[in-house]
Amino acid sequence: MGTERVDLPKIYRDLHQIPELALQESKTHQYLLALIQKLTAGLDFVEIKTPAALPTAILVLLHGSNPKRTIGYRTDIDALPVTEATGLPYASKNPHVMHACGHDLHMTVALGILANFCEHRPSDQLLFFFQPAEESENGGKLAYEDQLFTGKWRPDEFYGLHDNPQLPAGTIGCRLGTLFAGTTEVDVHFTGKQGHAAYPQFANDMVVAASQFIMQVQTIISRSIDPIEGGVITFGQFEAGTIRNVIAGTAQLHGTIRGLTQKMIRQIDKRLQDVATGIATSYDCQVDLKLNQGGYLPVENDPTRTADLIKYMKKNPEIDYQETEPAMTGEDFGYLLSKFPGTMVWLGAGDPDHQLHSDRFAPDVRAIQPGVSALSGFLTHRMQEAEED
Repeated sequence: MGTERVDLPKIYRDLHQIPELALQESKTHQYLLALIQKLTAGLDFVEIKTPAALPTAILVLLHGSNPKRTIGYRTDIDALPVTEATGLPYASKNPHVMHACGHDLHMTVALGILANFCEHRPSDQLLFFFQPAEESENGGKLAYEDQLFTGKWRPDEFYGLHDNPQLPAGTIGCRLGTLFAGTTEVDVHFTGKQGHAAYPQFANDMVVAASQFIMQVQTIISRSIDPIEGGVITFGQFEAGTIRNVIAGTAQLHGTIRGLTQKMIRQIDKRLQDVATGIATSYDCQVDLKLNQGGYLPVENDPTRTADLIKYMKKNPEIDYQETEPAMTGEDFGYLLSKFPGTMVWLGAGDPDHQLHSDRFAPDVRAIQPGVSALSGFLTHRMQEAEED
């Protein structure tokens, strides 16, 4: 069953209607597994594994006709806690959950690539990893730590894609170096003294302390980070107080750090700790700073394999290729690329009016087949490279 016999737009619409949150992707898993079993029925060179340690994950290994390496291809399968507002006839059927990051598009392209290699047996081993929990829970790290990639299931190199609404539908984008930033999640808890609004001298206002913390943090990027490199600190959640006439004795901030290298992220982490210590002293309060340094690593593309990918994409007249800038969005494929050499690329989704994670994000389905063709062609090229080695 090749791609010409697979209705990829229908698959995309089906998947779009059943989005599920990280580690809860049971219906998505069932749909994918049924389709994969149909695609691979009667093929004696295919193995399928659904690991007990990560039950919504699926691994599919295609044994090559003349294997010299194992090439991995990863797609993510989870969705976001977003209420869809696209008005599409195939909109999400799950309340308050939506494929607002395009993982439905990612899965559809992966299935198209799999269908192609089921029809045309690869010469190398080809491993497909349908990964849960990219949006949270760090599914790639979980898979690695649960030893999913051992023995014959261990790839020599790993590839994947992420949709990009700002690129025209079907365009492939990539760059040498960092494609996605790394992240650290930040939680800050301030403890002072609650009191009456009319008697501030008897209280210790944590709204003021937390606000001053936020303002001082703004100088970290502007004065402590190389402006050529750039970084981001965002506090998207501020919790304090219960009523207008009571001075808040506690406050909480929740935010995220983004940086293009782990060195930069660690530098920002250190400066945050310095600011927290200063606020605690200045406002005579307790400041507890928690940095989740198990956040997502930068997606740093392997130099050799990425140069090969870019060369392939540029010389193929059927592929619309664009050099792209690094993005401050996070992607847990960075963890797998820290363990296996490989590359992530952008696939243009053709929806420039809406950003990723928007409740109105709607990729252009015309992106699917160019993505399948470009990545199938490149993976075949990598196998030919192995034969020449």
